[in-house]
Amino acid sequence: MDAIETNRLVLRNFRTSDAADLFAYLHQPRASCFLSLALADMAAAAAEAAARSGNDEHIAVSLKTTDTLIGDLFAVAEEDTFSVGWHFNATVAGAGFASEAAHALFCHLFATRNARRLYAYVEDHNFASRRLCEQLGMRQEGLFKEFVSFTTNKDGAPIYENTMQFAILRWEWETRQ
Repeated sequence: MDAIETNRLVLRNFRTSDAADLFAYLHQPRASCFLSLALADMAAAAAEAAARSGNDEHIAVSLKTTDTLIGDLFAVAEEDTFSVGWHFNATVAGAGFASEAAHALFCHLFATRNARRLYAYVEDHNFASRRLCEQLGMRQEGLFKEFVSFTTNKDGAPIYENTMQFAILRWEWETRQ
């Protein structure tokens, strides 16, 4: 993908040199939906960065001034609909980077990739992601009770989480802009 620049960020393809920065936030993912992506060591981080560099679904988000990777976005195409999401290093939480990056991605998907609809799944207890969806103009479309399990209890039984679905249509996005 062609790089997308915002005031403070660059959205670009992953590079193998992103491994250490990727490890910084994926060795212990904060959101349970990313637990399956946890990286055990730098070798795993190097392999993951290399794998992500080979496609446009995973989008690296780096600081414009230093090119330091601070998080990532994803946009998985399903014809004219995209599943979107984000994952950022906790050290940059509260600085507005996720909002800035997601806004740029949404603009790109609607204008360049001709998206008709974007949607995101968010665990109901992930208040930061829920707030970001709302800031982006996404509306809640549903709440899936005990939808998915990412962890187990001490006895090995799955712990199911409630998942919310948010979405926005192109005309809704354009109306907001």
